[in-house]
Amino acid sequence: MSASRAAGARAWRLGADVDTDALAPGHAMKHGIEVIAAHCLESVRPEFAAGVRPGDVVVAGPNFGIGSSREQAASVLVHLGVAAVVAPSFSGLYFRNAFNVGMLLLTCAEAGAIAEGERIAFDARAGRVVREGGEVLACEPIAGFLLDMVEAGGLLAQLQQRFHPGTSS
Repeated sequence: MSASRAAGARAWRLGADVDTDALAPGHAMKHGIEVIAAHCLESVRPEFAAGVRPGDVVVAGPNFGIGSSREQAASVLVHLGVAAVVAPSFSGLYFRNAFNVGMLLLTCAEAGAIAEGERIAFDARAGRVVREGGEVLACEPIAGFLLDMVEAGGLLAQLQQRFHPGTSS
């Protein structure tokens, strides 16, 4: 299955205006990504970093990723194995940083309909999220080059594959 598709992803609900300091707290920024990730969302969901599993999805309210331009705010979710973030809107800086590091963002006006712990499926190329009961939520289209970047593992991995095929980063 590609990075732009998932089935059975468990939803972690967050509110509106989740900022980059909640995702990558300032006090942890002097450390590597492993330590920063251990503190991810500790101010709003203390159990998140220890409880999130690869393939899980973060579902948030509007304005996800507001605040500073720190790339680690997206990188921690990749490090923790989060498959995607589904929200009605994202900070512009966060949106680009996320795709650059290989984090899929799905802009979905109806993200609030998804319940905590609900199992969902998504297909970013088709622009949809499917809830457990079969209800389809439409997502805004994502440019193909951004989806390709996510599937490559981020911009640096994509460039590595393009200019040095057969080597790993």
